[in-house]
Amino acid sequence: MTLDTQGARSKCPRNLPLGRGKHWLVDRCNKHATGRVGIGALPQTDEDGGMEPVDQLLHPHALWRRDEVLQRPCPVPASSGVYAWYFDEIPFEIPTDGCHRLGSSFLLYVGISPRETPKNGGVTSRQTIRRRLRYHFRGNAEGSTLRLTLGCLLSETLGIQLRRVGSGSRLTFGDGEYVLSEWMGRHARVCWVAIEEPWLLETRLIGRLDLPLNLDQNRNGRFHARLSQLRSEARERARSLPILLRGRGGTAMASGSISQ
Repeated sequence: MTLDTQGARSKCPRNLPLGRGKHWLVDRCNKHATGRVGIGALPQTDEDGGMEPVDQLLHPHALWRRDEVLQRPCPVPASSGVYAWYFDEIPFEIPTDGCHRLGSSFLLYVGISPRETPKNGGVTSRQTIRRRLRYHFRGNAEGSTLRLTLGCLLSETLGIQLRRVGSGSRLTFGDGEYVLSEWMGRHARVCWVAIEEPWLLETRLIGRLDLPLNLDQNRNGRFHARLSQLRSEARERARSLPILLRGRGGTAMASGSISQ
């Protein structure tokens, strides 16, 4: 059984209890945990008999791999929603003692698509969780905050480095993006829930869960300052180095290394 593969939508709960501590959502789920990754028993249900949005993320029927998300037809619905990223290998020095866990995997990051429409009357995004998740798995750090974060944390482990590319205004890991994608294929899993107004649920999740890879709305997180510092240092190093250009074989080359 998979989650929302037909794009079914559920309304975001607006009345999640407040003042009950950061681990309220985790406790709801963990009392049913089985220890088998992505497989659960007796999940919470709503009045219509379906799983509640929170439980679809904390107690999913399945966690999806990179190759499964990138396959066609894609199992991810082309709709708005919230997604949750689980990792069975922890990058760098991330504290996980307070993180939600499924088997050997830890929930470290949640995201949404689309973003909330700007209150100043901006254009509503047509982005979907299908497009967003596929990009996270195969895009680059310029267009994916998650890839930027993971790449900075795994820089020494994977031997990759954030660099300026193209005209010099964009920052990616160059050929290291392929290395990062392979790492994500081995260690990252994702689940999702199709839901209207996903930013409402995202705010509640970040406020109540320990999500070390989330920076936005998570200023009080234990890892926020350290992660912000690491990303800032990586950007500063990238701006001090030559722009990477593509060689004839498609490999990245520093602009200063091209023969005249």
